[in-house]
Amino acid sequence: MHGFEGAPAAEETSNSTGPWWKELNRYHWFVLTVAALGWLFDTMDQQIFVLTRVDALRELLTANGVAPTKAMLGEYAGYATSIFLLGWAAGGIAFGVLGDKIGRAKTMLLTILIYSVCTGLSAFSTCFTDFVVYRFLTGLGVGGEFAVGVSLVAEVMPSRARPFALGLLQALSAVGNITAALMSMGLGRLEAEGGLKDFIVMGVQVKAWRILYVIGILPALLAIVIRRRLKEPERWQNLTQEQRAAKKPGSYGELFGNPRWRKNAIGGLILASAGVIGLWGIGFFMPDLYDSVLRKSYADSGFTPEKINGLVGFWKGVSSLMLNIGAFFGIYAFTMVTHYTGRRPAFAVAFVAAMASTIFVFWNLNDFSHLFWMVPMMGFCQLALFGGYAIYFPELFPTHLRSTGTSFCYNVGRIVAALGPSVLGLLTSRVYAGYDEPMRYAGVTMCCVFLIGLMILPFLPETKGQPLPE
Repeated sequence: MHGFEGAPAAEETSNSTGPWWKELNRYHWFVLTVAALGWLFDTMDQQIFVLTRVDALRELLTANGVAPTKAMLGEYAGYATSIFLLGWAAGGIAFGVLGDKIGRAKTMLLTILIYSVCTGLSAFSTCFTDFVVYRFLTGLGVGGEFAVGVSLVAEVMPSRARPFALGLLQALSAVGNITAALMSMGLGRLEAEGGLKDFIVMGVQVKAWRILYVIGILPALLAIVIRRRLKEPERWQNLTQEQRAAKKPGSYGELFGNPRWRKNAIGGLILASAGVIGLWGIGFFMPDLYDSVLRKSYADSGFTPEKINGLVGFWKGVSSLMLNIGAFFGIYAFTMVTHYTGRRPAFAVAFVAAMASTIFVFWNLNDFSHLFWMVPMMGFCQLALFGGYAIYFPELFPTHLRSTGTSFCYNVGRIVAALGPSVLGLLTSRVYAGYDEPMRYAGVTMCCVFLIGLMILPFLPETKGQPLPE
């Protein structure tokens, strides 16, 4: 297998002391790198959407004869995000099953190709309808990638190194978000200085948001590496034909027919829904709140609309950068804390911190300087939960259901979570429409969702120090 034969199975450990990374051989590092890149590029494509959806919708709605108000943009952005999350959930269901049936590596290849190509197609949108169709299709690939990636890493890594490797995998996803933010900042500055004014393709002036979506197709190149060198985990390969027939890999009937796996799946789904709604229904609308703050500050500047759009795009990129710098450290902090406290106590602390920090930021973010300390704090607290998901969910299910169960928890939760952005949009455009900055009030109102995660914790098992189920 291209120089990587003989990689030890996940249950083999060489030392019980010393740094976790010393237990990894060359193939372990290769698997972690490929899985991290797949998830990193996945989150980059997600963040491109978060940073560009308002600009994209403003242009697309205007081009189709609609003069969008601030409230209307908030509402349509909520709808677009909900459709994206529904695609994410659908992809999670389909590719989670495929990951158990045909293998982790093959499924990862398919998901990366789908989310890359469909992100690129988003650049050619002409109206709201085709834009959200492309977002739904992108969501299919995004939804499938996480479950097969964490299943692959969990099954290949030595047992003691497993939670640390999974935490690092999830922490590196913040690098994808940071990459998207840096690109948004660069293109926003270029647009503000008029550098894209004469960039016209097929009669359409190309704005920064379209260029970002074109860049989003580049992760497809990773598929070449996956196809050539990545092999399936030994745990998955070692299932015999008789075992596959008896255990029914990737079967939802098997997942819900067993009381233990059913309880873990439902509990994990609720646990994930709280964090996903908190992030996608509240936290990832922080750049849009900052958009409103910035436009108000530029209202009397005398700048042209193009310059204002470019400056806002640049500073929204900075806001995403700040959020994800905090996220990187928050995710890895969860990894270190859970090593000592266990999974459930770490989740409890993270949910309380996420709720408190989000309320504080949405209520108080109103000054330029707040960007540099409030936003990283919220990113640290909100995204810490996702480090927990990467570590905890593979520990809840056996090999023949690991991808299916992990995907069910993490991705099917998006069917519920898809309501979050739409609810935020409706609160913004209807309930709090008479307020100066309605999104501020809508975000604070929705923070009660973090309490749901706290309430489900007593019903979930503690898995710290236990081997993966078989």
